[in-house]
Amino acid sequence: MHIQSKLPEVGTTIFTVMSALATEHKAVNLGQGFPDYPMPEALIVAVNKAMQDGFNQYAPMPGWMPLRESLAVKINFLYNTTVNPDTEITITPGGTYAIYTALTTVLQPGDEVIVFEPAYDSYIPNIQVNGAIPVLIDLQFPDYRIDWNEVRSKITPRTRMIMLNTPHNPTGAVLREDDIQQLRAVVKDTNILILSDEVYEHLIFDQLPHQSMLRYPDLLSCSFVCFSFGKVYHCTGWKLGYCVAPAAFTKEFRKVHQFNCFSCHTPSQVALAGFLKNRESYLQLSPEMQQKRDYFSRLMADTRFTSLPSYGSYFQCYKYDRISEEGDKDFAIRITKEYGIATIPVSAFYQSGEDNKVIRFCFAKKESTLEQAVERLRKI
Repeated sequence: MHIQSKLPEVGTTIFTVMSALATEHKAVNLGQGFPDYPMPEALIVAVNKAMQDGFNQYAPMPGWMPLRESLAVKINFLYNTTVNPDTEITITPGGTYAIYTALTTVLQPGDEVIVFEPAYDSYIPNIQVNGAIPVLIDLQFPDYRIDWNEVRSKITPRTRMIMLNTPHNPTGAVLREDDIQQLRAVVKDTNILILSDEVYEHLIFDQLPHQSMLRYPDLLSCSFVCFSFGKVYHCTGWKLGYCVAPAAFTKEFRKVHQFNCFSCHTPSQVALAGFLKNRESYLQLSPEMQQKRDYFSRLMADTRFTSLPSYGSYFQCYKYDRISEEGDKDFAIRITKEYGIATIPVSAFYQSGEDNKVIRFCFAKKESTLEQAVERLRKI
């Protein structure tokens, strides 16, 4: 019996490969993006209390209403934007799920979607499985900015969507105000939609403002904006996120959502509804993560790696051209085996395998983990 693959070019992800290699060689794993320190104790207590209080059955399909209400208050506080919690916010099992569902909601076979590379690995398969066509544009190396003239040149009558990611995985780049003005000009008076992946919303550094689509009513009116609780509260295994979109978009989004997961983990939603009311619970996240970035950078100054700027996310990219001429995948595999340090080669985020001799480190780790990692990296 034969099954015709919908994703014939897709194999095992680099994250799985490098994590397995890290385990095999007892390497310090700075590859996959997850913290090795505890999530907030108060949130753990709140989830336990929710379970003990009996919140263990299905939540409503769109999400626990008090959580959606807390999110609407937060959005208004951060971005001065009014979002209807009943009709414009949907709780999802993770940010990646929200992205897939948004794409599935709107894409028809033959539609074109502009994707900037390096790109998070789910984007292109999610487009292709819906019969649509990814239109790839490289971010400008080494600062990974968008070339908006190239964007304009790639717009066709089939262009249905532009995918954005800020703060950006894997590079830590962020959208700036001039990017927003360029984006506005591109989509004005068109039927082009925006999918904005903002899962690192609260992990942005150097006092830069997060240029969320939620700030701009004209952009929000044509956007699906996707978020992750797991990324910001150091509990990636929760797989809980949400999507904000105009009511008409949300209505269609929920048609797909209700026949997929239907609803999400109830005790976590109940706990987060209260936790979000404490604004410090999210306002403190950026300075905390910036301290980790800065500590890692100071340690790395004693190595032969060359840093590229990171303005947000869990990640910082480093060039290794002063060390080796190897391809980045070969280099990443070798240092895992020989030096016991696992990273991710940035070429894995390009369909073409574009190799700028850059690897990605996750610095969302305990100081002792970062110290142990850099002790090994100094020997390379």
